[in-house]
Amino acid sequence: VIGLTAMELLTILLGFLLSAGLTALIIPRIILISYKKRLFDATGGRKVHTGAVPRLGGVAFTPSVIITVALLAGLEAAVSPGGSFAGRGDVSLALCLSAITMLYLEGVADDLVGVGYKAKFGMQLLSASIVAASGIWMNDLHGLFSLEALSPWAGYPLTVLLLVFVINAVNLIDGIDGLASGLSSLALFFLGCLFAARGETLWAVLSFTTLGTLVPFFCYNVFGRPGGGRKIFMGDCGSQTVGLLLGLLCVRFCMTCPAEAAAPAAPNPLAVVFSLLMVPCLDVLRVMMGRMRRGKNPFLPDKTHIHHKFLALGMSHRTALVVILSIAAFFALLNLGLLPLLDINFVLLADILLWTAMNIWLSRLIRARQARGEGQEDIQAEETNTK
Repeated sequence: VIGLTAMELLTILLGFLLSAGLTALIIPRIILISYKKRLFDATGGRKVHTGAVPRLGGVAFTPSVIITVALLAGLEAAVSPGGSFAGRGDVSLALCLSAITMLYLEGVADDLVGVGYKAKFGMQLLSASIVAASGIWMNDLHGLFSLEALSPWAGYPLTVLLLVFVINAVNLIDGIDGLASGLSSLALFFLGCLFAARGETLWAVLSFTTLGTLVPFFCYNVFGRPGGGRKIFMGDCGSQTVGLLLGLLCVRFCMTCPAEAAAPAAPNPLAVVFSLLMVPCLDVLRVMMGRMRRGKNPFLPDKTHIHHKFLALGMSHRTALVVILSIAAFFALLNLGLLPLLDINFVLLADILLWTAMNIWLSRLIRARQARGEGQEDIQAEETNTK
């Protein structure tokens, strides 16, 4: 990979393997405790699952990431002082991990006893503010709306808003097995490769370390069976911390640093990160705008997310998962192909128009099925099969 030594590539690989191993070790213990204490996710309402399923999978994420990163940093400092961790972004990383830990603790409390939306939103704002104060903030819009460099007065508030938005977008897309973890894994893989190609080992390690925590969880979440002691959900604890990690990595990737002034031309970083997070971000915007158009509270849950649409068309959970992940990959590859040819504003406009047209088409298909009385029977049959 461009810009990396063999030792740095080994560090990235070790980060992925260590975090994956830790998460694979912790999750079965969480499942065991959840069954003993009957800590299950509620069923009914807007939930699409049946049976007893623990909801504390995200409890394994943050400890695995922090232990892995700290261990690698300590080993490298002992073997090769002044390497990728020591002296290169260590203060920013420490503050970011502190913010992630704070949000993690709030998420654990929310999954165990429940936390009010005001306290939850307040903790999200505080965590995002700490990330911005660490030096990870949007200092360049890379031509979006013809804007380039941003002052801290504009960049810091924008960073906080973007981070809170991504946290909630990942949290709200977590509606069927493997969707939040699958979309996040795709984004983390590409971000890790892009950071590695730019020679930024620290952030490549954080990307692949976070990816490592999601891989074993994805297997339990998608392939485990309810009631069989092998299935688990990530809960708000997991979705919020993964959202914050994704958000800060995307903001860091979009930052313009003085050392990059002489770097070779690359695809627009803002358009790249939007491509990777497009599905959850545009979906939450569409859902909230639809609720406001119908005169409802935009923050009250319903069954209008993209995964609910595919389920209403009669797809199984796994088919809907594969289709949505394919859509995300399609938009990412499409944008990467268009960026060398078109301005970022035209690329993003094309994304929004395609996304809107696709959702209008899906809504028409759903209404046609409901008129024939097919949609509800398909959902009931899928829930019966799941059980």
